[in-house]
Amino acid sequence: MKGKRITIKDIAQRLNLSTSTVSRALTSHSDVKAETRKLVTSLAEELDYYPDPLAVNLKQRKTKIIGLILPKIVNRFFSKALAGIQEVVNREGYNIIISQSDESIHTEKKNVEDMLANRVDGLLVSLSKETMSAEHFLKVLNTETPIVFFDRVNEELETSRVIIDDYEASYKAVDHLIEQGCKRIAHVAGPPNLINCKNRLEGYKDAIKNNGIFLDKKLIVFSSYERDDVEVHTKYFLSLKHPPDGIFAINDASAIQMIHHIKKAGFSIPGDIAIVGFNNEANGEFIDPPLSTVDSPALQLGKSAARLLFDHIDNEERPATCEIIKSRLVIRESSLRSNKK
Repeated sequence: MKGKRITIKDIAQRLNLSTSTVSRALTSHSDVKAETRKLVTSLAEELDYYPDPLAVNLKQRKTKIIGLILPKIVNRFFSKALAGIQEVVNREGYNIIISQSDESIHTEKKNVEDMLANRVDGLLVSLSKETMSAEHFLKVLNTETPIVFFDRVNEELETSRVIIDDYEASYKAVDHLIEQGCKRIAHVAGPPNLINCKNRLEGYKDAIKNNGIFLDKKLIVFSSYERDDVEVHTKYFLSLKHPPDGIFAINDASAIQMIHHIKKAGFSIPGDIAIVGFNNEANGEFIDPPLSTVDSPALQLGKSAARLLFDHIDNEERPATCEIIKSRLVIRESSLRSNKK
């Protein structure tokens, strides 16, 4: 990435040494061979490396604090992920500072500054819908503080991440609608810059194509997660000359609102339009008809992300990895047709 600050890790990779060896060499530690010290200091000078005072301070004293940045705490998915994170953090004897970006890149950048000011030992992050680039997280990495992204992740930075297999989950949901006789399946997609939304969109497209169905781009709309979007999207679908007979929504909140607007317009569910949501929200089971959905394991996601972060805190040499968690399709009456077309 342009403008990337040179760190001890960069020098270590160039010389095939551990970061701890490089760190000791730069401070003229006696247990590092003179030849190695010379190699390290020469490359550091060549690359214009200079130590970050905050990084040095963090190395000297742990705060026993983990930072967490979420898009919205009130979102049930992230609340469940938080419960999983908190369980692991408590077991490790750490405290946690929680910030929410409120889906704003400006607020997310401020969250990062606050985490640096609090000198957290590690950072867990799920990105805001407005985040197009993760350059502001370089400040954290330059202090050699580990970051683990989860659910809404970044692929620009060399950090670990934990994701749900959104592609597979989406594919299964659309495949189910096709099995129920749906031929014109619409998709309410999320912000196209978010990786999880991209993967769900790709799963939707491939399920359509692989079943020999024409992919009509008029049946794809992009949601900003705002409540008002849902009514607009629903009216648009129903206004088409050939309305959809199935809908795969980006989340349960959107699916539940669509059911309300579709029924209000005089259509039946699932007879006229079958619907599948995402996240398995508790209220989806009790609406009329009960909502079919993808059960997204948020609790497990949170636990895995926290465990991975502590692995990095305990072992500076641990390489960045990507953990993928599977989900399952929960079939209820909103998509289950007794008489398939």
